Amino acid sequence: MTDHESSTPQPIPHSVWTNPWHFIAFGFGSGTLPKAPGTWGSLVALPFIPLWQMLPDWGYWLMLGLTMLFGFWLCGKVADDLRVHDHEGIVWDEMVGMWITLWLVPEGWQWLLLGFLVFRVMDILKPWPIHWIDRHVHGGVGIMLDDVLAGVFAWLAMQFIVWGLA
Repeated sequence: MTDHESSTPQPIPHSVWTNPWHFIAFGFGSGTLPKAPGTWGSLVALPFIPLWQMLPDWGYWLMLGLTMLFGFWLCGKVADDLRVHDHEGIVWDEMVGMWITLWLVPEGWQWLLLGFLVFRVMDILKPWPIHWIDRHVHGGVGIMLDDVLAGVFAWLAMQFIVWGLA
């Protein structure tokens, strides 16, 4: 059972409020909110989308790459600091997954809401190979990779929806 599937919530480390890396990894504090921290982290990602959508496509792609690479390091460092594999409050990975999901999606709150719902379904259900990666790949890469893939799956679903409605 992964830390995300544990029925008892993990204690929130005080370092979230004193260490800037922990604060960022915990989704600017959203990962400390009760019940479903991944959902809260996914919501915190949404206000970034209108800003990123102002970038050219390559700029959005660059931001995805940078936040993903940063996340491999950040999530690994914070998990090591906390001495856990993947603390449920570390939600930077969900934020990146949301940003992937909403790349090349039209502007508008309806698209943000739909993207949020599609990503959360992919992140919770973890279709193959996401579930396998979640259980077998460790460190910062493991923490990030399942949500990156959930974001890719959700992005594909969103593209089918966007082009189906076009």
